[in-house]
Amino acid sequence: QVQLVESGGGLVQPGGSLRLSCAASRSIFSSYAMGWYRQAPGKQRELVAIMRGGRINYRESVKGRFTISRDNAKNTLYLQMNSLKPEDTAVYYCNADFGATTSLTTYWGQGTQVTVSS
Repeated sequence: QVQLVESGGGLVQPGGSLRLSCAASRSIFSSYAMGWYRQAPGKQRELVAIMRGGRINYRESVKGRFTISRDNAKNTLYLQMNSLKPEDTAVYYCNADFGATTSLTTYWGQGTQVTVSS
């Protein structure tokens, strides 16, 4: 089992910044993939950014504004969010996949609320 605990959400004005953190209960060095997803009220959960196989991919709408990074020594994944917009309002979830490609196990955090409003 892997526990993922997000933090860093909150209320911010449009144009502001937040940094989300996701602390894992085990080493993330061997993870197959780690990423951030979000879910707005009444909408499906969507991928925001993901690190997999040495590559990073972002949702088109956050490119140039959000940056995903990780600190293996701290077993922590980050999402730096700049130039936030009201449409970025959502619950943000940390996600991690561990194991071989043919038998991955997926873990989710409990989510952290991000509200962008004036």
